[in-house]
Amino acid sequence: MYTIEAEHLTKFYGSARGVVDLSFTVERGEIVGFLGPNGSGKTTTMRMLTCFFPPTSGTARICGHDIVREPLAVRRAIGYLPESVPLYLDMPVRSYLHFFAEVKGVPSRQRRQRVEETMQRCGLEQYAHRLIRKLSKGYRQRVGIAQALLGDPEVLILDEPTIGLDPRQIIEIRNLIKELGSSRTVILSTHILPEVSMTCTRVMIIHEGRLIAIDTPDNLMRRIQQTPRILLRAHGPEHELIRTLAALPNVRSVQRTSTGAAALDYYQIDTEPDGQVMSEIARVVVEAGWQLQELRPLDITLEQIFIQLITDEQTGPRPC
Repeated sequence: MYTIEAEHLTKFYGSARGVVDLSFTVERGEIVGFLGPNGSGKTTTMRMLTCFFPPTSGTARICGHDIVREPLAVRRAIGYLPESVPLYLDMPVRSYLHFFAEVKGVPSRQRRQRVEETMQRCGLEQYAHRLIRKLSKGYRQRVGIAQALLGDPEVLILDEPTIGLDPRQIIEIRNLIKELGSSRTVILSTHILPEVSMTCTRVMIIHEGRLIAIDTPDNLMRRIQQTPRILLRAHGPEHELIRTLAALPNVRSVQRTSTGAAALDYYQIDTEPDGQVMSEIARVVVEAGWQLQELRPLDITLEQIFIQLITDEQTGPRPC
């Protein structure tokens, strides 16, 4: 059984579009990144999944519970971190978490243990007695995540969990999310696209309220990059090197991409799909006596994938 199942999820605000006809599934143990430009419908989708407001049509099930017919059961199954974390700044960390453990219905005999375990998991033990207002932005995010974890939810929904953090704090929160994803389902939205590559097993891309792609980053890369590319860094006679490599089977084109006084130059080699040519390129370069410095696939980035998909959606389908 899927942990999350969305079926034709749609939300309109009067005549204004929120999201339209979203259908997707998420399995337990997946960390799914939810990407889209501002106003694309990410937060609207998350608020429907967390029962903050109902869909106009369609529905979703969280751990088998329908978000329209069983909102209380859905809320018990979910831990939610909104983009603006609702913290009571004048409360100490431990008191704040005890309060929310009671709100979430954690039995009184388990409450203290649950709070202590959650603080330990989120790295908050040494700040247990500190007022939340005196914590750094990164540690306030940790308190928000701890609050979301108190009910031991099967699903975590995190809206921009690393927004406003410095690089060190981003790494800390990223590692925490990866650890949490080992035992539960996580959906997170973010504008920091490298975070998705480093954290998520799958990516959902939404644009103007519609889901335009859902797949692993690697599969999305293969979908966009019709012509695989290889980066070669080598020193040799430019024209002879280009002519020799261009004559290899499964090589479409070779072009020099940099010049300089260092006499070491980069070459971009476009190949046929599924053309396994790296070992042959290395052999030719070495046998010719040229200096081979680097040879690796030149993959497109998630940013390029994102921009390409959004552009395709605006201009129409890519030619086959």
